[in-house]
Amino acid sequence: MSVQANSPSRAGRHAAGATPPTPRRASPARRAAALLRRQPIATLLPFAVVIGVWAVVSALGIFPSSFFVGPATVFDSMVDSVRRGILPAYIQDSLTRLAVGAAFGLGIGVALGFLIGLNRYVRKFCWPVLLFFQAIGDIAWLPIVIIWFGFSLTSVTVVIVYTVTFPLIISIVAGLDAIPTNLLRAAASLGASRWRTLWEVYVPGALPGVSSGVRTGLGYGWRALIAAEIIIGTSGVGFMMFDARRQGDVSHVFVGMAVLGVLWYMTDALVLAPLEKETVERWGLVERIGR
Repeated sequence: MSVQANSPSRAGRHAAGATPPTPRRASPARRAAALLRRQPIATLLPFAVVIGVWAVVSALGIFPSSFFVGPATVFDSMVDSVRRGILPAYIQDSLTRLAVGAAFGLGIGVALGFLIGLNRYVRKFCWPVLLFFQAIGDIAWLPIVIIWFGFSLTSVTVVIVYTVTFPLIISIVAGLDAIPTNLLRAAASLGASRWRTLWEVYVPGALPGVSSGVRTGLGYGWRALIAAEIIIGTSGVGFMMFDARRQGDVSHVFVGMAVLGVLWYMTDALVLAPLEKETVERWGLVERIGR
């Protein structure tokens, strides 16, 4: 349950000059340790069940070993790839490409999201086009992107930027639409300028949409990255999986799948979700009762 942050109790504290302490931001490693301490069973049990079923199916020999290998074999292959330095290098390449593409996509998405969401004329003109391109999947762009930029890092980056941008724009517009009208009327009655209304009403009000759009966009961008690496990449986790497929090395295909799942789970649970919660509460948009 939530209430508006500008409640009398909070206003009284601010009027009294009390400055709430700023919590120290925990590192991802500390967040992981805290998560395991708070919810060890809820966090690890689903993975343990999946791995257990996987091991049983593999041991029963239902599928040929050339098609399906057990978790022990996959773990041995992963250790070997780490020991030879192949897997760390590929992970670094994939994360670097995602970071570059996401940075451009987030910058473009935030700017266009606020422009479209705050100007009804721009929105009326751009919204049909926005929905049109949103419906075109990232893989559908790969052929034309390869023609334009070849088998290069630029092609991968363009696909990631495209995939991140559109969900973010739509989420920001939805967040701006969800701002209560009484907040805008209150700002106008207090004589707030357009810039002050933007920074103190629209920006905080759109933060839930921004946070949701970032999480959704990065999720799509991560999948687009892997697809691009499989088709046009020369390194990265996606390339490793495709190269293993060509060699008939099923264990390294499973290694790539496991790495992709673990990396995204850690990114979302330890970075994106805490950042979303911290950002919204810091801007004073939502206050949880009984906190």
